[in-house]
Amino acid sequence: MVMPQNLLEKNLGKKVKILLKDGRSMEGTLSGYDEYMNMVLEGTEEEGKDMKRRLGTVVLRGNNVVSISPQ
Repeated sequence: MVMPQNLLEKNLGKKVKILLKDGRSMEGTLSGYDEYMNMVLEGTEEEGKDMKRRLGTVVLRGNNVVSISPQ
């Protein structure tokens, strides 16, 4: 089993895809995180039902994250 903080450490500076509780997904470059799994993504694109948009730099709160996938 891969621990989330170990996965985040290995993927700093790399592309990741994050699935959120509300069904949206965010894809961007992981530039930082903290012990609560709050994350900073740069060059972020959001995907949801029938939409895709560019957001740029975003801060994601850790308690909204369902899964993290390296790209």
